[in-house]
Amino acid sequence: MPEYDVCGLGNPLVDILVHVKDEFLAENGLNKGIMHLIEKDERKKLLHLLRDAPKQMEAGGDCPNTIAALAMLGARSAFTGKVGKDELGTIFEQKMQHRGVHSFLRKCDADTGTSIILITPDRERTMNTCLSACRKYGRDDIPAEVIENSGFFYVTGYMWDTESQKDACRYALSIAKKKGVRIAFDAADPFAAGRYRDEFIGLIKEDVDVLFSNAHEARILTGLDDIEEGLRTLGKLCPIAVIKNGAKDTLICSGWNVIRVPSFKTKAVDTTGAGDNFAAGFLYGLLKDFTLDRCGLIASFVASKSIEKIGAQAPENIRELVEKMLQTKP
Repeated sequence: MPEYDVCGLGNPLVDILVHVKDEFLAENGLNKGIMHLIEKDERKKLLHLLRDAPKQMEAGGDCPNTIAALAMLGARSAFTGKVGKDELGTIFEQKMQHRGVHSFLRKCDADTGTSIILITPDRERTMNTCLSACRKYGRDDIPAEVIENSGFFYVTGYMWDTESQKDACRYALSIAKKKGVRIAFDAADPFAAGRYRDEFIGLIKEDVDVLFSNAHEARILTGLDDIEEGLRTLGKLCPIAVIKNGAKDTLICSGWNVIRVPSFKTKAVDTTGAGDNFAAGFLYGLLKDFTLDRCGLIASFVASKSIEKIGAQAPENIRELVEKMLQTKP
């Protein structure tokens, strides 16, 4: 049995959550619902504009969110990424460890990365991410022995935005593939899917065992407007393809079979991290050897509970909630 159920490689970020009106996005040229990569001076300017607004801080980043939720569900989760030797880096590590994650963080002299998440009245989130220390992660930082001793290796498309991170990912993927560690990949963002479409398609075809994307990303990757047709196309490239579809049905393809799983209806307070928590729920189901429709059920449920609160993290009692839900749906 592997020592860890899942090892994730991603961008460790401290999320700074702020409620704003739609006019704020328009005035500052920010596209709603999109992740914008910003530099330190832009971060400073944005924080100045928001200086009087109430803020909430939390450990974040798409991959860290997934790994933390898996740990909270009871999985043996490990995470690696790079933070600064600063207060935010310490806060990030402590919050991850509090959730039960085995930390293999690397540290450097750069600032810890942040994501200023702007939440509009419609509950949509617009992320403004300053990677800082995250950009410094390279192949020498890879904890090879941790990946080798994991059931899954999990990574997302955001790691393709710098050459050093991309190189580290390729090295980590080669380690996982050589040792027979299953590989899960999330396309992460429509812009990332567009920027690296050909690379992602090659990765999915050659290395990926479980693919996550949303409907928009699936259209970009396949060039097909019909979601189900796009799913079947992705399903030909890897063993399991999953389309996260918000309030609509989750779509799963394995072989030629397409499975539809109804979403859990709930009142959204903050959709930040919904897809990250969805991935955690699905992987948790796979770790339990559940059927794919049951994996989709858990994924949808975990995502629904994560958006009932402010912040990207699943509720502290998510494991108990999932167990109770499964008892009602044999």
